Amino acid sequence: MTSSLPLLAGAALVAGLLGAPQTGATTTEHGRWAVSASRPQPVAMARPAAKTAVVADRDDVVERVAARGTPDQRHVLDYWTPRRMAAAVPIDLLGTAGMFGKPGVPLRQRAARTTGTRWNAGGSVTRTAGTRWNAGGSVTRTAGTRWNAGGSVTRTTGRVFLTLGGLDFVCSASSVRSTNKDLVVTAGHCVKDGTGAWADNWTFVPGYDRGRRPYGQFTARRMFVAGPWSRSADDSYDIGMVALNHRGGRHLGEVVGGQGIAFGTARGRQTHGFGFPAEPPYDGEHLVYCAGPVRDDPHGQTDDQGMRCDMTAGSSGGPWLSGFDVATGRGTITSVSSFKYSDDRGTMYGPYFGDVARELYTAAERS
Repeated sequence: MTSSLPLLAGAALVAGLLGAPQTGATTTEHGRWAVSASRPQPVAMARPAAKTAVVADRDDVVERVAARGTPDQRHVLDYWTPRRMAAAVPIDLLGTAGMFGKPGVPLRQRAARTTGTRWNAGGSVTRTAGTRWNAGGSVTRTAGTRWNAGGSVTRTTGRVFLTLGGLDFVCSASSVRSTNKDLVVTAGHCVKDGTGAWADNWTFVPGYDRGRRPYGQFTARRMFVAGPWSRSADDSYDIGMVALNHRGGRHLGEVVGGQGIAFGTARGRQTHGFGFPAEPPYDGEHLVYCAGPVRDDPHGQTDDQGMRCDMTAGSSGGPWLSGFDVATGRGTITSVSSFKYSDDRGTMYGPYFGDVARELYTAAERS
């Protein structure tokens, strides 16, 4: 498998280069750094473990305790000032400074064996790059349009703010219906840097819009990733789930609701993907969506499915909804935005939610 440049999975290397200390747990499986063929080898460092840092390893689930007590939660909430939120960036923007790959390379990318061609819509298919769309008709295919139709998705989808290697980054995520009413789903690399460090200062802002936080922000209390992602940064399992702390005594699900989630569904379905892309032509301040059928990875390097989508860095972790109802803004989460091939920037890929994703969800919703 050829090399890839992840949106967040380069941060362990950044931490090694900068010598930035971590405030949370950094112990990986078996107490050592693992090396993935698709990742640059991180620089191993001795890091202090926080008193709340606990890492548990199951067959296909790896978890870490985050901000549980009031002091830890307050630290995270105080950390994310409006200025810090505005300054947080997708990690690949560091590429423009020459730290990762070629300048200006967008999103988390993989090198494909074949050259992808851009998909040109014909007839009734709409293809845009950040234009406004108002409800009044169903757009069944779009490669990147601002969502203005309202509905539940505007509340359940939000931005994630996190720290890796002492640097602040952004992702996307969605509230999902669960037993504990506190669960969000996102990409694994928005929670843990593959074989490397866990994220710190993790917080979710549902309903984010132009800096506004209409439902407040929710800090992480427990974070989960799939075992194959933690062991080898396997993009087929780039899935993360985070159980959140209450806010004002209320669960996230009570405040904004949650989308449904399903596993082992039929492949190739019509899908709507949502997120907050932050690289041009987008600015991360608005909810954007793509829509269309998904297809298997034509390069055979992952078990993922791809959708025509122009969304850029910052949209990673955003939900992919099948059976989406544009009138209500509700659907069923069957994947999340994960990566793009470097020579096909018009297709976004997301992991297939199978048995491992189901086990991950079961562990997270019971936490």
